[in-house]
Amino acid sequence: MTDGQAIRPANTDHVIAINQGRERLTMDEPTAPLLSPRKFAELGGEGHAVVDTRSSAAFGRGHIPGSYNIQSSNPEFEQRVGWVVPANLPILLVSEDEGESRRSHHKMAFVGLDRRVKGILSGGMAGWSQGGMAHATLPQISVHELRGQLQNAEGLCTLDVREPDEWAEGHIEGASSMSFRVLADNLEEIGIGPEDHVAVLCAGGIRSSTACSILLRNGYRRVYNVTGGMGAWTVADLPTET
Repeated sequence: MTDGQAIRPANTDHVIAINQGRERLTMDEPTAPLLSPRKFAELGGEGHAVVDTRSSAAFGRGHIPGSYNIQSSNPEFEQRVGWVVPANLPILLVSEDEGESRRSHHKMAFVGLDRRVKGILSGGMAGWSQGGMAHATLPQISVHELRGQLQNAEGLCTLDVREPDEWAEGHIEGASSMSFRVLADNLEEIGIGPEDHVAVLCAGGIRSSTACSILLRNGYRRVYNVTGGMGAWTVADLPTET
């Protein structure tokens, strides 16, 4: 259903609001309050979206339950926040430390998303851990582990979250395809249920971690991020189809 449709820019709503005079463009450095782990958790429970800007590996080792993993190291960071996080939700930021959260907030100002940021986790994930708050994990599997499980018919589904042109160049036989950018609104189209075991991959394991976090937020319980993605799959000379 989404094949061939253009992805709307992440800052579309903001640009329209500025043109209509309903918002003003941020000229100063954006600011947001530092929140204690308990206050942060309280707002998260009230519907604020938590954006975890750390690496896929760090997110996999432990993260705040229900958070989105959108890595600030990626050049598309602010665009990906706009694509992935529902437009009606206020945002909370969490990183390794407060400084990284501030830098992420600054990047979001380029596409007008900075005003949605309502708080930054004081002390980063270290502060969250020291506060004794709950953690969730995301298992990481290699392409060789994925290949072995697919060969053994262990009931593992594969979801490729790259773009359609990447998919056309080569993909794993039997995999489902859905861009991570539109995944949240099209879960019913991937043919994979919340109780299924699903391995998610992209080109290198970064977009797939974002997609995994979307699945986890939507009730999927057996999700695995494929480290290295199709890049590692190809280097390992594993079979693909076009």
